[in-house]
Amino acid sequence: MVENKGKNVVDTEHSLSAVDEASRQGFWAVLVVMVGFTFFSPSMTAGGNLGIGLNMRDFFIAMSLGNGFLGAYTGALAFIGQKTGLTLDLLARHSFGEKGSYLSSVLISFTQIGWFGVGVAMFAIPVGLLLNINQTVLIIVMGILMTATAYYGIKALAILGSIAVPLIAALGIYSVNFGINQVNGFGNVFAEFPAQPITMAAALSIVIGSFISGGTATPNFTRFSKTTNIAVWATIVAFFAGNSIMFVFGAVGGAVTGNADIFDILIAQGLMIPAILVLGLNIWTTNNNALYTAGLGLANITKIQSKPMVLVGGAIGTLAAMWLYNNFVAYLSILGGMIPPVGVVIIIHFFMNKKAYEEGKIQTKSVNYGAILAVVAGVLAGVFVTIGIPPLNSLIVSAIVYYIYEVVTNNK
Repeated sequence: MVENKGKNVVDTEHSLSAVDEASRQGFWAVLVVMVGFTFFSPSMTAGGNLGIGLNMRDFFIAMSLGNGFLGAYTGALAFIGQKTGLTLDLLARHSFGEKGSYLSSVLISFTQIGWFGVGVAMFAIPVGLLLNINQTVLIIVMGILMTATAYYGIKALAILGSIAVPLIAALGIYSVNFGINQVNGFGNVFAEFPAQPITMAAALSIVIGSFISGGTATPNFTRFSKTTNIAVWATIVAFFAGNSIMFVFGAVGGAVTGNADIFDILIAQGLMIPAILVLGLNIWTTNNNALYTAGLGLANITKIQSKPMVLVGGAIGTLAAMWLYNNFVAYLSILGGMIPPVGVVIIIHFFMNKKAYEEGKIQTKSVNYGAILAVVAGVLAGVFVTIGIPPLNSLIVSAIVYYIYEVVTNNK
C-alpha cells in the first residue's frame, strides 16, 4: 500500500514492495510470460544470420551452448526473484545501495523505453509499406495497444502470452516445414561450406548477446511465481527452448532464402497475413515486458507506483519511435551491453549474503561503490577485450571484481 491524497491505493504490481503470497502465479502463467518475452523477431533474424553463416552442426552447437548459458544466467535471477519477491530494481537497492540503484534503474528504464519505441517502429514500417497504411497512424495505434497491456500488469502479460505463444509457434512450424519442403529435407537446409562463414566465437556472441540484456530483467516476472521450481523451470524453458525455437525458425528461412529477416521470409513464402501476425505478436509480447520493466525502474527512482510510470514510458517510446529507429539503435545496443553486469552483481550479492536475505536482515547502504566499480569494469571488458566472447567477458570481469570486493569488505 502507498498513501495517495489521503486514500490507500493498492499497488497490484508490487513495484515498491515484495510480492505477497496471494499474488503468486502458477507454472502456465509464468511460462507464457517468459516464453512470450523470448519470442522476439530480432531473435529470428539472429537465427537467420547463423543459418546463412554456419553449417548445421555448428549452428546447433552455437545455439545449444549460447542458450544453455542464457538459461543458467536467467535461471539464477529467476530463483532470486522468486525467493525475495522483489523486482530487479529493489534487488539493486540491496546490492548497489539506495542511491546506487538509481544508476541501474536509469540505465534499464532508458534502454527499455528505447527498445519499446524501436519495436513499435519495427512493426509499423514494413506493415505500413506492405498495406499502404500511414506509418505514423500505425505507430500511434500499436503504441497505445502495447502500452495498455503493459499497464494492466502481469495478468495482462499472461493473457496475451497465452494467445500469442501457441499462435507464433504454429505459424513458425508451418514456415519451417515450408522451407524444408523447398529444399527436399532438413538435411539440405544448411550449406556444408557457407559462402560467408562466421566463427564460433562470433556465433556465440550473437546467441548470447541477443537476449542477455533483456534476460537480466527476469526477476521482474518470476517474483510472481508460487515456487522456486516454477520460476526456474519456466525461465529455463523460455531461454533455452523458447529462444532456440526462434533461432531455428529464423535459421531455416535464412538458410533456404538467403534472407535473415523473418518478415521478408514469410512474405517470400506467400504468407502475408501470417507474416503480419508473427511480426506483430512477437514484438508485442516482448515490448510489453520491456515497458513493464521500464515502469518498475522509474518507480524505483520516483517512488511512484509503476502503472503511471508505464504510461509515461509508453508515451515517450511511441512519440519517439521513428526517431529512435532511425538514429538510436546502435546506441541502445551499446547501452544494453551495460545491463548484464548489473545482473551478475545482484546474483553474487544474493548468494554471498543468502542468510541475511532469507532472515530479512540485509543491510542497505546509500551507495555500494564496489558494485558500481564492477559494472564499469565489466562494461570496459565487454567493449575493449577483443579475445573471446564479449558478453561473457563482461560478466566474468564484473563477477571477479565484485566477488573480490565483497570478500575484502566482509573480512573487514
